[in-house]
Amino acid sequence: MQLTRAGFLALLWLFVLAALRVVRSDLYAASGLRVAVPGFRKSVAGKRGKVPRQLVVTHGALAGTRITLDGRPILMGRADDSTLVLDDDYASTRHARLSLRGTDWYVEDLGSTNGTYLDRAKVTQPLRVPLGVPIRIGKTVIELRS
Repeated sequence: MQLTRAGFLALLWLFVLAALRVVRSDLYAASGLRVAVPGFRKSVAGKRGKVPRQLVVTHGALAGTRITLDGRPILMGRADDSTLVLDDDYASTRHARLSLRGTDWYVEDLGSTNGTYLDRAKVTQPLRVPLGVPIRIGKTVIELRS
């Protein structure tokens, strides 16, 4: 009887610690987004009229990664055949797509579990992506740059 109680108590503590770890992880991801947002107006203000030439990962495990934009759609997610393969627990296999429509790039969520965010807005339909505006997929933040 005592062994059962001790086992149950140990499982309860493991659950509490796992929950705290998830909360801490979510807070860390949110703080990473806040770091990217203050430069939002500054980064967009001087770039009006410029053409996006690169997709740059600014935060996350792939920070510093650059993909040259050549007009082809960019698939982002955990799938091995994605253009940008995300090693992120919060990314879906086929999470989002960035595609060129006319002269503008649009981000589209592909039915992901945790959502895609353009700046602070959840992407529910294809949205135009201005230069320097952060796109967040899990813990990964990317931007279009000239």
